[in-house]
Amino acid sequence: MKLKALMAALVAGGVLAGTADAFSLKLPGWLKGEDKNEQVGTAPVAPSTATAPAPAAPAVVPAAPVPMLSAPATPNYRAIVKQAGPAVVGVTVEGMTKASAEDQGGLPPGAENDPFFQFFRGLPGFGQRGRGNPSVPFRGQGSGFIISADGLILTNAHVVRGAKEVTVKLTDRREFSAKVLGSDTATDIAVLKIDAKDLPVVRLGNPQQLEVGDPVLAIGSPFGFEQTATQGIVSAKGRSLPGDAVVPFIQTDAAVNPGNSGGPLFDGSGSVVGINAQIYSQSGGYMGLAFAIPIDVALKVKDQIVKTGKASHARLGVSVQELNQTLAQSFGLPRPDGALVANVAPNSAAEKAGLKAGDVIAQVNGQPIARSGELSSVIGMSSPGEKVKLKVWRDRNWQDIEVKLGAAEDPGKPIAEADSAAPGGQLGLALRPLTREERQLAKVDQGLLVENAAGPAARAGIEPGDVLLSVNGKPVTSVDQVKSVLQGKPKSVALLVQRDGEKIFVPVNLG
Repeated sequence: MKLKALMAALVAGGVLAGTADAFSLKLPGWLKGEDKNEQVGTAPVAPSTATAPAPAAPAVVPAAPVPMLSAPATPNYRAIVKQAGPAVVGVTVEGMTKASAEDQGGLPPGAENDPFFQFFRGLPGFGQRGRGNPSVPFRGQGSGFIISADGLILTNAHVVRGAKEVTVKLTDRREFSAKVLGSDTATDIAVLKIDAKDLPVVRLGNPQQLEVGDPVLAIGSPFGFEQTATQGIVSAKGRSLPGDAVVPFIQTDAAVNPGNSGGPLFDGSGSVVGINAQIYSQSGGYMGLAFAIPIDVALKVKDQIVKTGKASHARLGVSVQELNQTLAQSFGLPRPDGALVANVAPNSAAEKAGLKAGDVIAQVNGQPIARSGELSSVIGMSSPGEKVKLKVWRDRNWQDIEVKLGAAEDPGKPIAEADSAAPGGQLGLALRPLTREERQLAKVDQGLLVENAAGPAARAGIEPGDVLLSVNGKPVTSVDQVKSVLQGKPKSVALLVQRDGEKIFVPVNLG
């Protein structure tokens, strides 16, 4: 987890493809309500002043006693830590990140008004002259836990993002270099592998059986303090957070801080029910609101990553918003339940199925949808090509609409190892095709967005956010086209890059 709070962008309705990269977030509207429970006191009894004996009270048939709730047994936290603690690991990462203007010493006085600077300021590599490398090393720490005795580990994707080296430290102080098998930014799940055998493993539980008020225990490395255990209760379930529409988070009040990211959340029986991922904080530290990814979501992503190296998510292609009572009444609904379709993306699965703006999606395959975030979670965890049946409220009538889901756009995957010492043919870029909106914004007909840059490409000045237009003079519209060029293991390539509306060829040495 990062100490510095970050703001995740809210993907409209959560059903369109998107990623999230926030550790802390602003207070959502659903947390701003006030407690309206009134306190009920016992009225004082006035002293009796009568001297005559009170008349006999009429016979009253006693009411049936209210059944008392049996108090659950307190979890044996000591036993949980002793049994599961050895399977909780520390994750240390190292890599390079872009230095801020302040880190680089700022701009020369008057540079902003210099026509030369105005023309060249957006070009790759400009601004580095005399100031050294704009990238600075970073080191981060998170947590994880072992799920198989042969070294399979789960953690958060944001823990290992941009890392060149990942080290896993066990409770017996052994350290292993870990390989990132894959990560999924949509769910913030990453899978690591270390070369070891007969390792301790956690027991996996069922988050569907959790109820609000159930006790939970978190173990991790907050601020680098290894094997720290904190306890609390489940505060809420199915939380939909800005930028994390795919995940129905478990909210807890267990103390979680930077460094807990990727660590396990245990239920009272000692089974892992979630992965600690985010907190709400105005300071970067714990404020009583922590959020964990349900373990069943994580395991589904893990299975895909182990099998294919990546995770895929379905896409419906709508922007949705919450219903309130006024909107519900205007559509003729008695309750504000469901996801209101605000926009349908062109050529999407939703458009092909006939969904329209103003439709209210109330069910998916019979599963009720009370809030818009629930639709995002159900669709996001479905598979591309899967057919789902939607129950839709339109024109004050119910309709059943079958939709064949599309695939969410790939948020970017490395096409080469990001290793500065790599042999020729490796570029060090994570690329993805531009969306329609990005093409319009960049005013280009085709191209690939640079999601991350490292190795030879980063040394040449390529940065995240650049648009790659061509390689060796040939326009590129897909990652496969770039791969085909690299298969010949060239000594160097010429990349045509656009940044801030300016274009320039950047030579990249691969030798």
